[in-house]
Amino acid sequence: MPLFKFDVLEGRTDEQLRQLLDVTHVAMVEALEVPELDRYQVVNQHKPAEMVIHDTGLGFTRSKNFVLITIISNKRTPEKKQKLYQLVTERLEAECGISKDDVMFSMVENTDVDWSFGHGEAQFITGKL
Repeated sequence: MPLFKFDVLEGRTDEQLRQLLDVTHVAMVEALEVPELDRYQVVNQHKPAEMVIHDTGLGFTRSKNFVLITIISNKRTPEKKQKLYQLVTERLEAECGISKDDVMFSMVENTDVDWSFGHGEAQFITGKL
């Protein structure tokens, strides 16, 4: 049920984007213990002038491979969040060649009433989910 939004610079191939999404999904299923079919992902590609992402003085070296992952989800424990961040980052580096310096997360929490999967109803509230 988490919605993953990926903001990246233009230039990746369809295969590279698919691999980014697939690797992230597998790590999310493991870390957050959600069903495999809970897959909601959106990619937004930007021109270089449209993304300014500094390192907040932490010494990271950003490259053209930078990816900002915004996660919209019900509340998760700090432990699950940290596990998610670690698994995704490690696997993106190992399987996609994306440096750990180039992966940033932001998680936005919401509640069951904030989701409608279609038909204009909040399925978590109506009991269909």
